[in-house]
Amino acid sequence: MTARLPDPGTLATDILVIGGGLAGHQAAVAARAAGRRVVLAHLGRGASPFVIGANVPLGHVDAADSPEAFVADMVAGGYGLNDRGLVTALAERSVAVFEGLAALGVPFAGADGRYLQRHLSGNRYPRSVYVPEGTGRAILDRLSARCGEIGVETLAGWRAIALLRDADGVAGALLYRRSDGALLAVRAGAVVLAAGGIGRLYDDSTYPADVACASYGLAFDAGATLIDMEFAQFEPTVTVHPEGCRGMEMPTAMLGDGAALLNAAGERFMFRHNPEHGEKRIEKARMSLCIRQEIDEGRGLPDGTVAMDTTRLPPEKLESYVVHCRRLRRAGLDPAKEMPRVRPAAHSEMGGIRIDARGFTGIPGLYAAGEAAGGVHGASRLAGNGGGETIVFGALAGAGAAAGMREDGARDWARLETAALAPLRAALGRRGRTTSEDARAALRAAMGGGVGLYRDAAGLTAALAAIARVDDALAGGLDAPTPADAVAAIETGHMALAARLIATAALERTESRGAHQRRDHPGRDDANWLRHIGFRRDAEGSPCRIDVAIS
Repeated sequence: MTARLPDPGTLATDILVIGGGLAGHQAAVAARAAGRRVVLAHLGRGASPFVIGANVPLGHVDAADSPEAFVADMVAGGYGLNDRGLVTALAERSVAVFEGLAALGVPFAGADGRYLQRHLSGNRYPRSVYVPEGTGRAILDRLSARCGEIGVETLAGWRAIALLRDADGVAGALLYRRSDGALLAVRAGAVVLAAGGIGRLYDDSTYPADVACASYGLAFDAGATLIDMEFAQFEPTVTVHPEGCRGMEMPTAMLGDGAALLNAAGERFMFRHNPEHGEKRIEKARMSLCIRQEIDEGRGLPDGTVAMDTTRLPPEKLESYVVHCRRLRRAGLDPAKEMPRVRPAAHSEMGGIRIDARGFTGIPGLYAAGEAAGGVHGASRLAGNGGGETIVFGALAGAGAAAGMREDGARDWARLETAALAPLRAALGRRGRTTSEDARAALRAAMGGGVGLYRDAAGLTAALAAIARVDDALAGGLDAPTPADAVAAIETGHMALAARLIATAALERTESRGAHQRRDHPGRDDANWLRHIGFRRDAEGSPCRIDVAIS
C-alpha cells in the first residue's frame, strides 16, 4: 500500500527566511528590525558553525588596509570576474555589520582596545576578525538568541522542498519536517533563500549533510538566473590524517601565522610555485592547484597528501586555534609536535543565484544571500570571504526583502499550494530501479572523475554523459515508497541540476581562470571569457544558456 502525504498546515508571515546559517540569521534579524513579521525555517546550521573568521577592513593590524584595498584584493583574487556592485557592497558594508555583531556581544578577539586580525591567503593585509573558540558558532549563538529576543519565529528541522509561485513571483514555500513527515505551507510577502551551496556533490568535501543544492534548484524553478556555476572551489588544506578529523578544514590563516606545507621530501614546495611568498599572499584556488600538482606528480605522501607543519608555529599562535587544536588532540595528534596531513577537497561554490546589492534575484518576492548567491567572488573566493559574505549579504538581503515584499493580494492559495505539492505527489509511490542514494553516488563519481580541480573536454563530456543517465533515472522516477523517499528524490533532482550546470559551463569555458582549470585550455582568455555564463529555465523547464556581462 502506497504511503499518503499528510495535508499541509498553513502559516502566514511577512518574510520567510530559508536557511539556519549566518546568512539566514542575519537576514531574519535585519527583516525583523525593519518591522516585519519573520519566520526562519531551517533543517540545520549548514557550514556556518565551522567558519573560522570574516574579512573586515578595519586596519587594526595594518593601517594601510581600507575598503578600497579590500575591493582591489577581491577583484584580483576573483580574476576579474567579480560583480563590481556586489564587491563594493561587501567592502563598504562589512565594517558596520561587524560593529553591529560586536555590539550584540560576539566576543571577537582583541587587545588594548583594538581587534586582532589574521592574515589569510589572497589578502594583502591581515583583515580576518575571529573568535578563538570558534567564530561561526559564536556569531550563530548570539544571532539565534537575538532572534528569540526580537520575536523571530524559528522553525527548526524543516526543509524547503518547493516555493509557492504565482504568475508574478514568489509568495512563500512548502516545508517538510523530517522528524514526523509533516508538511507546512508558509505564505509570505518575500522569501530569502540562504540554504547554502552545492553540498556533497563531491566525495571529498567539507560540506555538512544538511546542504543539498536546494537554493539553486528552488531559485531555478522560480525563474531566477544562476551564474558562474563552473567555479567550484576546493579548500587547499583539508585534513585526511588523523582519521578522527577527516574532512576538517585546516585554516590557511595558520600559514599566514607561520605554518608550512611540506612534500614527502620535506621540501616547502610552495616556494617553487610562489617564489617570493611561499604559502602566503596566494589565493586559495591557486594554492589548491599547487598542492594537487605536487601530489599528482608523485611528490606527495603515500596516502595522497602533503604535510601541514604546525610544529613551527609559535605556541601562542598555535593555541589561538582553540577548536582545531582540541579536535586534533582528541584524535590523537598533538599539532605542537606532529603534522596533520592534508589535501584539497570541495569546499564552496563561487557561482549561484544572480542578485543585486539588495539580495534581489529579479524575481518579485525572492531574495538570496550567502553561498546561495553568486557574483561577488568571481572565479575564486578570498580566504575569509565566506564568513564575510554571509554576515554582510544576509543583512542586506533581509533589509531588501523587508523593503521589497509583495502585498498580500487576492491570491488563490489553494491553487498555489496544490502546484507546490505536485512534484512530491508525482514522486511518491514510484517503484524505480534506482534509489536516490544510488543516483547521488553516480553524481559524485561523475563530478570527481571529470569536474574536479583539473578538467579537460574528454573528462567533462564523460561527466555530462553520466549526469544525463541520472537525469534519465529521475525522469523515469526514483524508487520512492515513502514521503521521505519522495523528498529525497526532489533533493536529488536539485543536485543533478547543479551538477549539470557546473559541468556544462566548465565545458563551454575554454580557458583557465581561478578555480576552473582546463588542461586543454591552460591560458586565461579575457578577450573571450571576461563574462559570466548564466542559465535560466525555459518554457519546458530546461536550462537555457545566457551570457551575463560583468557589471
